[in-house]
Amino acid sequence: MNLLLQIFRIKDLRNKIFIVLFILISYRLFAAVPIPGIDPARLASFFNSNQIFGFLNLFSGGGLGRLSVAMLGVGPYITATIIMQLLTIIFPKFKEMYYEEGARGQAKFNRYSRLLTVPLAFLQSYGFLNLLIAQNVIDRPSLLGLLTNVLAITAGSMIALWMGEIISEQKIGNGISLIILAGIVANLPTTVQQAFASYTAQELPVYLGFLAVVILVIMGIVYLNEGERKIPVAYARRVRGNKLYGGSTSYLPLKVNQAGMIPLIFAVSVLLFPQFMAQIVALFHKDWGLRVNDLVTGFLNNQLWYGIIYFLLVFLFTFFYTAITFNPEEVAKNLQRGGGFVPGIRPGESTQEHFSKIVNRITVIGATALGLIAVLPIVIQKITGLQVLSVSGTALIIVVGVVLEIMRQINSQLIVRGYEGIE
Repeated sequence: MNLLLQIFRIKDLRNKIFIVLFILISYRLFAAVPIPGIDPARLASFFNSNQIFGFLNLFSGGGLGRLSVAMLGVGPYITATIIMQLLTIIFPKFKEMYYEEGARGQAKFNRYSRLLTVPLAFLQSYGFLNLLIAQNVIDRPSLLGLLTNVLAITAGSMIALWMGEIISEQKIGNGISLIILAGIVANLPTTVQQAFASYTAQELPVYLGFLAVVILVIMGIVYLNEGERKIPVAYARRVRGNKLYGGSTSYLPLKVNQAGMIPLIFAVSVLLFPQFMAQIVALFHKDWGLRVNDLVTGFLNNQLWYGIIYFLLVFLFTFFYTAITFNPEEVAKNLQRGGGFVPGIRPGESTQEHFSKIVNRITVIGATALGLIAVLPIVIQKITGLQVLSVSGTALIIVVGVVLEIMRQINSQLIVRGYEGIE
């Protein structure tokens, strides 16, 4: 309570919180505006029976479940960011821009990501609408109507991105993550209501066990997000002029889960890709397209194989994304340039190998935990036998991660103002 009073006592911080809340409320209203020709009953039935689209609904902030003008949310921007980061592996120019040019290079990198978001939003909106038309979720509109909806959805994605960036500027959490969080929180009352509606006295132990599992999973996610391996680093003493520098010791923190929720997005994109391929095949041969779509749908409805493939994809993509974001060679070089070294390890190639071994070991733990959390809804439904008792591990990862980030940013702002004499 004292912390809340301290936060709202500071005018600048209080105004930032009100701005963030206003934008989130505005986005929720914006995400409730549907595109024309929607049958809510067919739409709800489709999303309840399709786990992948239910997952994508999280990243749209709940807009996809209503087929609103913000149905893609910040999804195209997330995809654009992933593509740009993949390009850093292929093209040295992008790698230099992102890793070596500092804040200016990253600003340019982000600008390219925004530009790439526009064509991606156009293609994704067109693909989603055609996929939903093929599934008889919506009626096929005229060519002009389809183009109008695609342009409206593309504009909606850019508005969602703009809102997210305004939130990020307030330094109260990441704007993109907060928009996703808003969609999860907005769906929470409906989920609780459905759980209570199907409740019976005989199922009380099951509900209590479910609640205990959720609490344990939240604790596990906090431990996973905050867990890190601290590698000791020492700095040699150097003499410059009449001054002595270095001689200190520090540590290099390596997070257990460096990839965050990105592997989950990668995995779902791969699982969803065959359905989009079926739509492309259908353009050339309708019967073949229907056969491919039936095969993919049958696979996704098989909970066992869906869970196994999903877990393996999350596990592999965690290693893949960690390799992109953490380069042992660059870290070892930068450490050597700064006069630092790991005690007992020779600088240069030996240090690089040391970092690689440690990162691979802790990534195995992080990837396994992330994969288990991802398939958690399937396991819970299999054990309880109740469809209503399902908790999205992805949603929990997002919620916990966003809350921890908000706490860190607010705490840092309080510390800065503490030095100015504000209590």
